[in-house]
Amino acid sequence: MEKDLVKRDTSWLHFNARVLQEAKDPGVPLYERIKFLAIYSSNLDEFYRVRVSSLRQFKKIPKEQRRELFSFKPKKELKTIRKMVQAQQKEFGRIFREEILPQLKEENIHLIHGDEMNEEQAVFAAEYFDKNIQPHLDLHWLPGADDDSSELPFLKSGQLCLAVNFDEEDARAAEEVALVPLPGKKLPRFVVLPSPASEPEGYYVIFTDSIIRANLSRWLDRKVEFGYAIKLSRDAELYIDNEFDGELHQKIESRLAERDDGLPTRFLFDANMPKALKKRLKAALNLSKYDMIPGGRYHNFMDFFGFPLPEGREDLRYPDYPPLPHPRLANAESLFDAIEASDILLSFPYQQYDYVPALIREAALHPEVKTIQITLYRVAGKSAVVQELLNALKLGKEVEAFVETKARFDEASNLYWGKELEEAGAYVRYSYPAVKVHTKLLHILRESAEGEMIHYTYVGTGNFNEKTAKLYTDHALLSCRPALGEDVKKVFSLLKGKLILPNCDKLLVAPFSLQSEMVRLIDEEIAHAKAGKHAYLFLKMNSLEEEGMIAKIREAAAAGVEVRMIVRGICRLVPGPDENIEIISIIDRFLEHARIFIFGGDEVEKVFIGSADWMSRNLFRRVEVVTPIEDPLLRLEIRRIMDMQWRDNQKARIISQKNLNKYRKVTTGETRYRAQEDIYNYYHRRLIEIDADV
Repeated sequence: MEKDLVKRDTSWLHFNARVLQEAKDPGVPLYERIKFLAIYSSNLDEFYRVRVSSLRQFKKIPKEQRRELFSFKPKKELKTIRKMVQAQQKEFGRIFREEILPQLKEENIHLIHGDEMNEEQAVFAAEYFDKNIQPHLDLHWLPGADDDSSELPFLKSGQLCLAVNFDEEDARAAEEVALVPLPGKKLPRFVVLPSPASEPEGYYVIFTDSIIRANLSRWLDRKVEFGYAIKLSRDAELYIDNEFDGELHQKIESRLAERDDGLPTRFLFDANMPKALKKRLKAALNLSKYDMIPGGRYHNFMDFFGFPLPEGREDLRYPDYPPLPHPRLANAESLFDAIEASDILLSFPYQQYDYVPALIREAALHPEVKTIQITLYRVAGKSAVVQELLNALKLGKEVEAFVETKARFDEASNLYWGKELEEAGAYVRYSYPAVKVHTKLLHILRESAEGEMIHYTYVGTGNFNEKTAKLYTDHALLSCRPALGEDVKKVFSLLKGKLILPNCDKLLVAPFSLQSEMVRLIDEEIAHAKAGKHAYLFLKMNSLEEEGMIAKIREAAAAGVEVRMIVRGICRLVPGPDENIEIISIIDRFLEHARIFIFGGDEVEKVFIGSADWMSRNLFRRVEVVTPIEDPLLRLEIRRIMDMQWRDNQKARIISQKNLNKYRKVTTGETRYRAQEDIYNYYHRRLIEIDADV
């Protein structure tokens, strides 16, 4: 089975290539193209910090033991990754140099080097350097050949640094190399320069790096040849629990117990760097040739998220899509009453996220509410959700929060808010050693005057995070159905350690029932197909990786089940021309993040949403929750959204052996469909229709 599938890391690089396609697309506004270069860069940095760091560590295991542990060769995998990344980086540089920079100039926006400044700009840059930059600079020296030091502890992961080559005979003879780390966290990456008197309408921007280069000789009082940009990515922690499981996980960890902390995983350097300097850095940092990745003059393109925009040039970005009111909640006096009337579907970022903290606020103020329970996976730095939970505690409500402290790169924020809640009197439970809690649940329990227990439940596909709710497409079900509320209550009992097995009537819960129930639902479609019915799977997820589920999808397709899938990221299944499987991936202004599962062989479609992708870790090593959508109107709404995505012929790429990452072709006269625009307009029309009825 393994041989029939694309390797996970290769598939992830295919996904990042789709991000790069957006940067290349001339139909995308210029500053959005710049943003996609930043996204590509940020994605790749994380890939090296996590996946490549793991592969690098595995190389240290003796060959005989590696053969026992892995079905692949880490060294061979690293070679494949390096080759693919180098090709993508080359295209990245071409897009930036040959497309982005010339188009910026056409808009009278100039990103210039230090040697391109006029006299007035150079004076401004020198003053800026002396006042704002120089106080934050440190100077280090590369260890000499006779120095026993083989590492540079000050060169931290992701730290941008200039390797300074001197244009002096004595310095060349001594092979002197100065290292100047850039104070990135203390200063902006870009500085807006004064416009030349000859071109007052021109908008001139320069990298902070370039200002430092332009002033190195003056600062060091030395003759400098050039300051070459370098960046070292290190493995800060081996997130093995995310990538491998069970006995294999334990074996790997035990055999890497003696591993070196902070092992380098990628050394990005200016391709114009002299060979002698490159050789010195490679030796001093104890790097292999597989770590050495050539790049351009500037690194950390993720900083282009903050590239300055001239005043009044909003036309260089996508037009705003302000989140819309929900038609049922816009004028509702009580969210509780609205949810009690019927189930509600929230769709972000198309609709406002304010309803989520508002729901907690109403619970805090309601005299009959006893308990509020929530799972927190990635919490915003300034979290309105947590603030409302803190307010609820002040008003005497019981608050129970499960805080996942192993949410990669969000550990500090989650721990901070967990501590705040704990100190305010909340019951806070933190991560389990071997299992991540990835589900997105909110449960409000109310006891009426008559003694009736009323459940208000929220089951979502995305995090309780106001910031990402403006950028990620997600859905959330709000419901008062008693059976659903009892199931959610059981999940929280599981998280509190009071329940070993959550025997839920409605919810599918990983790592207990989710995978087996999904298999059962697919088997039902297979049975429908064999009975001559129109059977189909219509699935949307972020990643498709788990081999058993892929085998089941192929089995269904072979039995005559129509399979359509929308997979944003990793997709190890790349259908051949003879398979009854169609897969697309949509990359657009918002990050597709929802998980939707539709099974269509019965008279009524079965529709589910939830937090789980079809990856080994989601199905077997995380607590995930998927809920059925029982309200027929909401099932129809979700189906419409899926149909709008499926017909996309502007931002949809094909995932197949013959057309991998190819855009869908639009024939002459064919209507153009762009899912994210269409969905926003769909929700906008619903508001207008309701206003007209009123």
